[in-house]
Amino acid sequence: MNALGLIYGVLFWLATLTIVAGIIYKVRIYWKTPAPLKIPTMPAPRTKGGVVLRMFREVAFFHSLFRSDKLLWIFAIMFHYALALVLLRHTRYFTETINSIVLFLQPFGKYAGFIMVLGLALLLARRFIIDRVRYISAPSDFLMLLLLILIGISGLMMKFVSHTDIVTVKSFFISLRTFNIENWTLPADPVLLVHLTSVALLLLVFPISKLMHAPGVFFSPTRNQVDDAREKRHVADWAAELDKQGVDYLSELKK
Repeated sequence: MNALGLIYGVLFWLATLTIVAGIIYKVRIYWKTPAPLKIPTMPAPRTKGGVVLRMFREVAFFHSLFRSDKLLWIFAIMFHYALALVLLRHTRYFTETINSIVLFLQPFGKYAGFIMVLGLALLLARRFIIDRVRYISAPSDFLMLLLLILIGISGLMMKFVSHTDIVTVKSFFISLRTFNIENWTLPADPVLLVHLTSVALLLLVFPISKLMHAPGVFFSPTRNQVDDAREKRHVADWAAELDKQGVDYLSELKK
């Protein structure tokens, strides 16, 4: 173990605990937030199976985004699909053995980093160029994109420009996973440290950022509701509970 390994070991454990606890906390809020009205975006599915299919299209292909903004859809697909390949490729740094699927994806994940950075750069440029998008963009929107771009560029630099001691880095992350503090050792590589610091920062801010749209999409009533308002009265769980207790929940809402 060296000083850098100890510092980044503690940092990554803190970041991991933060993102896990933060996502659980936010998802709990999403889960408990009532949806008192039937508001599925039309055309909406009439069955639960249709809702599942709709959610799959939304998550896998960004279906509603494709219908509303083709250019943004292209940028988003570039970033998200490339990011998925990059993350799959990175699983080799956390396991002693590499399975066949990850091994097969290695060359694709290596060059997907360029597509990921390009997609992010286009998303960032869009926030500067399009007036209506720039008007509604908060500083955090720009900073989050810049942080992701920094992660991508520093990762590409380690792969194609300034190589680092990848064996030591893999040993470090495996030791984090197995609680083996003695192997918390990192090379003093500036590009590597920039990359790791950026990733840790992303993990820390993830639960309080707009990146929470990833789990949040599953709790969107405009997407996860069945269009059966004419066949069945929709009552939120909290309202149903008050009904059982004989409480006028409309009066309760006014309090």
